[in-house]
Amino acid sequence: MNDECLIQSAFAQNTKKGCELLFRRYYANLCNHALRFVHSREVAEDIVAEVFAVFIQNRTFEQITYSYRAYLYKSVRHRAYNYLKWNLNRTAPLEGINMQAVTSAYNPFETLHFNELYAHVEQVVEQLPAQCRRAYVLKRVEGKSLEEIATELEITSKSVEALITRALSRLRSKLKNHCFM
Repeated sequence: MNDECLIQSAFAQNTKKGCELLFRRYYANLCNHALRFVHSREVAEDIVAEVFAVFIQNRTFEQITYSYRAYLYKSVRHRAYNYLKWNLNRTAPLEGINMQAVTSAYNPFETLHFNELYAHVEQVVEQLPAQCRRAYVLKRVEGKSLEEIATELEITSKSVEALITRALSRLRSKLKNHCFM
């Protein structure tokens, strides 16, 4: 039984138990995910804690029909983006802003292309075979080592390496005509 099914059944039996299981399973990985955006362990932990608090208070777990994991990662990513946007606006006095640096760092055209590329990558990853996708996400999104992934998927490290290589090859071939590639 995979994690999602186990967590769903825990929520069906006892909401508190489901929340606890969800928190234990994803908290550390979500903190690492947020850390990639905000570059501060404390801020990353605050963001993840806020996501879980809203998730539980609003009883969002009752509305999720696809994947708790996907929902939580997306929520953390959006909160991290919002934090960065808010922090940029809060800390930069108008007279001290170098407009050329800001426009090059936050060029709307580049942001649009980045978002399109990101959406395309997500679409390609979703089309990967299940085990290949799982290995890729564990390595590239959650930052786990080959040995950790091998243990979790109950396969050899060489098999994990082959799955990730296959995923990267598929990504390269599907994205080769994208304007940023």
